[in-house]
Amino acid sequence: MKHRGRSTAVPPVVDGRNALAGIDERVRMFEARDDAERRQPVGATVNEEAPVVQVVQLIITQGLRDRASDIHIEPHDSRIRVRFRVDGALRDQLDLPGSIGPGVVSRIKVLADLNIVERRRSQDGQIRMRIEDREVDIRVSTAAVVGGEKVVLRLLDKSRPLFRLEQLGMPPELARRYAELLRTPYGMVICAGPTGSGKTTTLYGSLGQIDTPERNIMTIEDPVEYSYASINQIQINEAAGITFATGLKSILRQDPDVILVGEVRDAETARIAVQSALTGHFVLSSVHATDTATAVHRLLDMGIENFLVASSVSAVISQRLIRKICEKCREYYEPPAAEQAFLATAGSSVPIGGLIRGVGCDACAGTGYLERTGVYELMAVTDTIRDLIVDRAPLVEIRKTARYEGMRTLQEEAARLVQAGVTTVPEVLRSIYTVGS
Repeated sequence: MKHRGRSTAVPPVVDGRNALAGIDERVRMFEARDDAERRQPVGATVNEEAPVVQVVQLIITQGLRDRASDIHIEPHDSRIRVRFRVDGALRDQLDLPGSIGPGVVSRIKVLADLNIVERRRSQDGQIRMRIEDREVDIRVSTAAVVGGEKVVLRLLDKSRPLFRLEQLGMPPELARRYAELLRTPYGMVICAGPTGSGKTTTLYGSLGQIDTPERNIMTIEDPVEYSYASINQIQINEAAGITFATGLKSILRQDPDVILVGEVRDAETARIAVQSALTGHFVLSSVHATDTATAVHRLLDMGIENFLVASSVSAVISQRLIRKICEKCREYYEPPAAEQAFLATAGSSVPIGGLIRGVGCDACAGTGYLERTGVYELMAVTDTIRDLIVDRAPLVEIRKTARYEGMRTLQEEAARLVQAGVTTVPEVLRSIYTVGS
């Protein structure tokens, strides 16, 4: 069961950019309490000066400063391991004594209005905080694991504005073509990729491209990650009977011009979305698929008739997020044979002087990477590709035809970024390639 959570004002942290500085002293204060007090569950009566409260506050504050998308708090033997997911990769951030673990978990549960007594079942909740003049939504998930309870906090910065397409890392020519496809009055544009590939950001960026006072834009999402004043957003609430399918039916009675369906998960939602696109609405949605051709087949596999998919889908954009080389610690190097072979298979070569990598520095926390950019594959559904969809042609044939018509694959775009010194071959292999690709 999901809980709404509470809005919490967080006292300012004044320890410079490292909010975790001095946290050991606060932890020792906590451990110094007598055993009887430590064995009591930390509840809503805990005061804002309690060390455990400060520890939770400092962890969240530092996570926001470090641009973490998720914070993992995990029990391991006699220690509590804290990890941040930054730019798509987890990294160790902090070790806490195991004795503080139950208090930290209980404090987070209190903030998220979760049941602090229930330790066996997974729980989901939400916290709203104001941290350093930024409105932050935190999605909370707990799970019982060996050794205690694991908590994952997903940080959503509510102050973030709508991205424009040019800010997403799209090559100028691809961004121009995609923007043209977004300006069509009806049809369906699908964003494809695995979890964490940036689909939601691209969908919001797409809305930003067409958001004008003349249009009624409505969305159905799970969850609504970012709220925008000019867009009418509906939150999935299965307990109240609001699913993607029922919410989409409701939207169709609201005189929409543009409809965003956060994700096509089932045949009923897919069918309503396709029919909406065929009846004069412009529909944006996402599916879990590895590339553009696979996304089309996902709709077919859901039981949507070939001719309906061919008639409704106007474009598919597939994407991944890859880490960028840190600007502060870049160096040239001569790539090994395996990296040269990778570039060759994608139609690229090693530029004069070699490739670039990051050696690691304070700015990138020793990783050699700082921030991420998108890698995109755009397939416009032309008459030729429509015929292939109607015939339910194999994936390889659809992909081959799209490439013949000018589509650059994810692999080709990634190789271009390696050649340009934006990212590295190991990062491309980590983020894009799967077995058999």
